[in-house]
Amino acid sequence: MQRTALLTTLLLTGLTLFGAVPAKRTSKPVPKRAAAPVKPKVAAKKPTPPTPEETAAKWLAALTPRERAAQLVVVPFNGFPGKTRTKEYRTLVRLVQKERIGGLILINVVNGRVAVKPSPRDVVGFVNRMQGMAKVPLIVGGDLERGASMRVDATTVFPHAMALTASRDPGTARREGEITAREARAMGFQWIFFPDADVNNNPDNPIINIRSFGENPADVSAMVSAFIEGAHAAAPVLVTAKHFPGHGDTATDTHMNMATLDGNRDRLEKVEWAPFRAAIKSGVDSLMSAHIAVPAIDPSGSPATLSTKLMSGVLRGDMGFRGLLVTDALEMKGIANGFTTGEAAVRAVEAGIDVLLMPPDATAALDALMAAVKDGRIKQERIDDSARRILEAKARVGLGTSKIVDVKNVAGSVNTKANNLAAQEISDRSVTLVRNTGSLVPLTEPQSTAFFVLAEGSRSKEGEGLAAEVKRRVPGARVELLHYSMTDAELTAAFDRAQGAKQFVVAAYASVSAYRGNVALGGSYPQLLQNLLATKKPVVLVAMGNPYLLRNFPEAAAYMTTYSTVPPAEISAVRALFGEIPVNGKLPITIPGQAAYMDGISLPGPGLRSVVGGKP
Repeated sequence: MQRTALLTTLLLTGLTLFGAVPAKRTSKPVPKRAAAPVKPKVAAKKPTPPTPEETAAKWLAALTPRERAAQLVVVPFNGFPGKTRTKEYRTLVRLVQKERIGGLILINVVNGRVAVKPSPRDVVGFVNRMQGMAKVPLIVGGDLERGASMRVDATTVFPHAMALTASRDPGTARREGEITAREARAMGFQWIFFPDADVNNNPDNPIINIRSFGENPADVSAMVSAFIEGAHAAAPVLVTAKHFPGHGDTATDTHMNMATLDGNRDRLEKVEWAPFRAAIKSGVDSLMSAHIAVPAIDPSGSPATLSTKLMSGVLRGDMGFRGLLVTDALEMKGIANGFTTGEAAVRAVEAGIDVLLMPPDATAALDALMAAVKDGRIKQERIDDSARRILEAKARVGLGTSKIVDVKNVAGSVNTKANNLAAQEISDRSVTLVRNTGSLVPLTEPQSTAFFVLAEGSRSKEGEGLAAEVKRRVPGARVELLHYSMTDAELTAAFDRAQGAKQFVVAAYASVSAYRGNVALGGSYPQLLQNLLATKKPVVLVAMGNPYLLRNFPEAAAYMTTYSTVPPAEISAVRALFGEIPVNGKLPITIPGQAAYMDGISLPGPGLRSVVGGKP
């Protein structure tokens, strides 16, 4: 019995462990449970990037009151690596690292003399070094009035602003804006101090002249707007219209002294201020003040840079401008002659200025601002408002994301063949033939012509390109390449060597330059030109720069102007003289007693394929 019970127990246990034999199915099988639907994978949401306002608020919160004031200060640099032990370099490093200044501006004009320009790689290397030292990214700017070429070597060279208007096509300014913005960003610039919104209706203006788009407010407005729109469409940059309240109807170089702009409010609105209103409408990022008194608005005689009535009253109030207000250089005598560095800085901020450009002593400017806050003359909130506006501008151009430039991108972005072709065409289209007695242009007897190239200085390469272009076409041509520091005896010798010629072509270089005080031919050039005219042989006068020269030499049989001294203008002048391009330019200005606004003789030519409207 026990054995039988044990077997029974083992049998039952085995069935339990291994499962009983299933009985024959008598009903439908139970359906398998449906698998749960697979939910589609949802990509993780990328964090929303901070707005410029949020980035600026974060930067601002991390700055001390003095560092916030320092954001208002922009100081100069020359773009060269330089020696790190020099006083100038150590001062710049201290301003960037310790004071936390807001930005840098590239200059290469020292005491009125043009220094050697840095290369794009020089600029990138220096800017990257400074950005690496900065707690808050630096804003880097430059007066890129002829494209980046005004300040940096081996970049696309554009003619002066007035040349663009002679073509009667705002597309030229738009194209320049596009190319300038791309080249600027490739080299570490985010701020372009251009376009010039001055209406040059004073032929004796010593500092604006060909930097202006012309004498007609509508022309200037159209070109200013086109440049702004082109630059903004091409790259994230800040663009500046200058020099408010208008520097065109003045006869004083504000590098040397303060100027005065006369005229009532109605005249100012219709003429001087029309381009600035156009700039604001086109979304300009900043406006630059000028060291110019405007008695009709501020009878105190205060320069606009320090005038609350002009900065806060007209620009902020009447015109509703909400962007950055930046001073012209505070080292200029138009301010420095009447105010200390500290007092100028305080008064500018009181007037409504956001950015103090090139104070002679940045530390003194900061000390004065902090003292003004302590004394209650300026509220800290006022400084914070400007600092916030500057920081938001930095964030808008992407400095919150990346402040270092990749030098590898420079070669493919700067001075490209397409960019240079566009700049050359713009220059070609600007050539204006004002007078052509006896159909001297195009030249029919270049072999019998003596060419005089009256360059402005012996140190520059000015004039060399024009001389080379003539000799390439006429290998045996008589070309006298001169400079105005030559003695009277040397100029007389050049005159004597050319007496066998049947006619003369005189390419006269006369351009604007700070601290010079005029735009006339230099040295003994005027007498040389008078001597050539006195021979009674035909003289073709080509104004390379200042288009008003005909006033001084009305006896010239033919008169042509390129409005610029740059190499593309030299090529354009020779092409026009030899009939290789059509000539259709129209004067954007009046030459008193000689030619009217919009004068210009058209000549046929083979023409060139247009690249102005094409892609870079």
